[in-house]
Amino acid sequence: MNLTERIAYIRGLCEGLKLDENKDEVKVLSAIIDLLEDMAYDVTDLEDVVDDVCDQVDEIDEDLCEVEEFVYSDDFCDCWNDEDEDFSDDDAYYEVTCPACGETTVLDEEALLGGEIACPGCGEKLEFDFSELLDGEEETEE
Repeated sequence: MNLTERIAYIRGLCEGLKLDENKDEVKVLSAIIDLLEDMAYDVTDLEDVVDDVCDQVDEIDEDLCEVEEFVYSDDFCDCWNDEDEDFSDDDAYYEVTCPACGETTVLDEEALLGGEIACPGCGEKLEFDFSELLDGEEETEE
């Protein structure tokens, strides 16, 4: 039996007593039953809202699980799963996108300054030319 059914049962018991409705104590009892009935409806409404919110949170949790599986999978970025590589917070990393296949690769500064790498996705040769930048630095040092 839910709250509203229980309140209806109590109301029926009171009406079955055939009390004189002009007496003060009967008026108080009726007011208490009315209040309990209103509270029961409010609680029922709140339960419905909580159920809806729980359903939404479950959907968000499922979506988050999918995102976590993607982010932490090997497909997202192989370089972060490479245990042989020692990444420190002081190192700078750069994302490079291959113009041929569109795959994004993360490189450290040393690899970029090396001038070229082979794309891990398609094998295309990616070249990096910093001569203009380095020439500008040399002129300012003089």
